[in-house]
Amino acid sequence: MLDSFDQYVVDRLDRLLRFATAMTCDPHLAQDVVQEVLLRAQRKWSHIGQLQARDSYVRRMIINEYLSWRRRRAARAVSHSTLDALGTPTADHATGYAERDAMRGRIATLPRKQRAALVLRYYEDRTDAEIADLLGCSAGTVRSHISRALSTLRAAHQHHVSEAYS
Repeated sequence: MLDSFDQYVVDRLDRLLRFATAMTCDPHLAQDVVQEVLLRAQRKWSHIGQLQARDSYVRRMIINEYLSWRRRRAARAVSHSTLDALGTPTADHATGYAERDAMRGRIATLPRKQRAALVLRYYEDRTDAEIADLLGCSAGTVRSHISRALSTLRAAHQHHVSEAYS
């Protein structure tokens, strides 16, 4: 059954924003990406609304928009102040929250495709083949992106731990 575009947005906007925020590590950029995608999706809804996998289609649009965002004039690299804010514990002194925020800051420094591959694997629980399809690359490239991202995160975590104890 063809859902109306408005109903689709009401039902899924929160999930789309969470997905985009996990990928971008920036809630403001995530909002921009989702807004841009939804504007394009609205124009194509007569086609998208008939698809059985319309959620996958829209998520693919979000991934593509995010990966191409660097070509837009309004896009900026993650600033040091943003990274500092992500890596600094907030008023909540719970260790778990501080570690999560620090990890989010480290993830924000990864190249876009590595970050996208990690989000699709660990946030969306996608297989290599599904990620490869969404990113437009081979399954081997997906495994390479994930392996490099995890190595970078491990090294950054080791550096963080060694600084904490020195």
